[in-house]
Amino acid sequence: MVKKASTSAPSQRMLRVGERVRHEIAALLARNEIIDPLLETVTVTVPEVRMTPDLKLANVYVMPLGGENAEDVVSALNAHAKFIRGRITPALDLKYAPQFRFFVDKTFDEYGRIDAILRSERVQRDLASDDDGED
Repeated sequence: MVKKASTSAPSQRMLRVGERVRHEIAALLARNEIIDPLLETVTVTVPEVRMTPDLKLANVYVMPLGGENAEDVVSALNAHAKFIRGRITPALDLKYAPQFRFFVDKTFDEYGRIDAILRSERVQRDLASDDDGED
């Protein structure tokens, strides 16, 4: 019997459903359907949605524009998760309605850190010495 690796990549179905959920949540947020004072004053982006293999749980990564009050926005979205689930589920056409869990998207911070490393003097010096050696 062959065991499947537990760290396998997401299936095409998981990716497709995750992208569909991402679009539906982004559209819901753009229409300002959620009645919450914090969510009405901020623009929220949804960069990624990761689905579990059984498609019953969606981890939704969000970031408010400018990155301010990110934790408060996530708390507000988690408080309204049942409402969001009820509004989005009919458009998904799935057997089971996925539950939504909202998280702050940390990839923007990671991109900034990598960019700072690439612009550092040590890396620039190494790149300059590689260019001189190729001639």
